[in-house]
Order: sequence, then structure tokens, then C-alpha cells
Amino acid sequence: MSEEMKKIEELEGFKNLRIVDNFYQTSSFFPMPTTEIGTLNENGKTNLGSYSLCFPYYIAGKDYYAMVLCCRNSSNTAKNILKTGKCSINFITDKRKYFKEAVRLGYPGETTDEKMKDCIFTLVDGKRARENPNEKYPKIVKEAFQVFECTWVKELDHAQNDTVKEEYLPPYHDFNGITSEHGAHFILKIDNILMKNQYYDTIVNGVRAGGFPAIPVDYGYRDNKNFWYTRFKRPISEPIPASKGISLDTVKYAASRIDPEIKFTDEACQRLIKVPRVFLNTVLKGCVAWAKENKVFLITEKEMDMINDKRNKEKSQK
Repeated sequence: MSEEMKKIEELEGFKNLRIVDNFYQTSSFFPMPTTEIGTLNENGKTNLGSYSLCFPYYIAGKDYYAMVLCCRNSSNTAKNILKTGKCSINFITDKRKYFKEAVRLGYPGETTDEKMKDCIFTLVDGKRARENPNEKYPKIVKEAFQVFECTWVKELDHAQNDTVKEEYLPPYHDFNGITSEHGAHFILKIDNILMKNQYYDTIVNGVRAGGFPAIPVDYGYRDNKNFWYTRFKRPISEPIPASKGISLDTVKYAASRIDPEIKFTDEACQRLIKVPRVFLNTVLKGCVAWAKENKVFLITEKEMDMINDKRNKEKSQK
């Protein structure tokens, strides 16, 4: 083979890798979270299943926020969500014993009683269970650093009639419910985000390197013998380049045209120069909405503080 053909074959140092089932781990290196999905079995007992294919889905612009979970449609998790529509997403830390337990809980084929008999995680009631004592909810993992309590949005993609079956035949849904012969996707509305105190403080009172939880990165089942993951290291911050900000004149120009009744002082505009340009109008509209609600016609630094306080309170309540 000529040198030129070799270069074409190697794609400038790359080689073309065959894409096969479970491509995210068999045909690539793909960093993923490590979570325990809590669901309720037919006897009302919490079942934990280990999942990494669980990612944000609706993040803004809707009247709720959501995750998407990908799983086998024959799994305990899928069956339980189809039956009850409820789950908890428990994010565990990088302790070796926790990851070892996650590998064990991720092994298919066991009943809830079999897998949960010797589970090392402590299960406790979450916020929904405490607020609704007459209704059953999956318990949450006490050792988790954060938990999302969720409800399956079964109406999306017309998946509300999906039920547990021995075999799933086409037609399948595109993105919610039973999506293939062996697969399922669930769009999960986030009802509550529960956070351990020290990490809550980091988010609400200011991010610092020492305030991050020890989040493991999971690389999945790769070589027929092992699951692979990495331990947490101290995060490194990198400031946004000054050149990526927007000028005060740009903010003032946009603010002067956002609403004829609401004005912004230069000092108030100065507070918005670090807002990415693509989000500037959205932020300004939020400020105007607050001003009209509170019968304010001139937004100064004082009002900007009040707007930020309101936003922080809303974030903490969600």
C-alpha cells in the first residue's frame, strides 16, 4: 500500500471503528454518570438498578424540567416505571465500595428481593413520600450526594398505553416508552432535586473547587470481565475570556429597546455584561417582567439585587 493510501486509511491519525450495539462503550470512550434508579415493584418495595444512560432532556423553555433514561424494556426498572410512573435518580459518589455495589445491582435477571437482600445502601423516604404519606413512592439512597425525584411523562410520544409484556412487537415509539424490540426510553419530569447540605451550599452560596462532590466517571462494560470508572479529582476552573463578554454599550442598547416603559440605569446594565449575548434578551425580558409585576419603572442596582434574590429563591425551591 502506498504512503498516500495509508494516510487515507488512517484518516490523519484516526482509524475508522466499526459501530456495533452499545456503541457508547463498545465502539468508543464515553464518559457517563453513575446512578441508582429507584422504582417500586408490585409489592411496593424499592428496587435499585444501576444506570449510566441517564441525561438531561428538557433544560429550559418548558414548564417543567426532565431527564431521559435509556434501558432494557425487560428490566425491573422499565417494568416498574411502566406500572407506576415513578422513580428516583440517585447519584452516588466515587467510593470503591459504592461502585462495586453499583456493578452488582446492575447485573440483569435478579428479582427485587434477590438483589436488594444484601444491598449496602440505606433507603429512606424522600420529599414526596414525606409530603404524601398515603401514597407510595420509591425510597431514596441516603448515601447519594444528590437525588432527582421524578415522574414519567407517559403522554409524550403517545406512550400512555404502554404496558409490561413478555415480547414487544412493532410499531415502536420514537423517543418515549417502548422504543425497540429490546429497548425503552423514559422522559422523566423532575419533581424535586434533593442535595446534601455541603453541596447545596456550594451551588447557592458560591461555587468553589473544594465544594464539588466526588463524582465518578463511568466508562461502562468494556472487556467482558470488568466495569471501568475513574475516581474524582479536584476540579479546575478556567475563567471565561474577557473577549467573550459583551460591552456596556451593547447592554444599554438592548435594554433601551426591550420595553418602552421600563428603563435601566448604567449601573444596572453593568451587572449584565457577563451574560452571554445569546441569552441577553431573555434576561432583560425577565427583568422587565419583574419590574412590571412590582410596578417599578427604573431598574437600578438595587432592583437587580432584588431580581437576583428572587431568582435564587426560586432555584432553591425547585
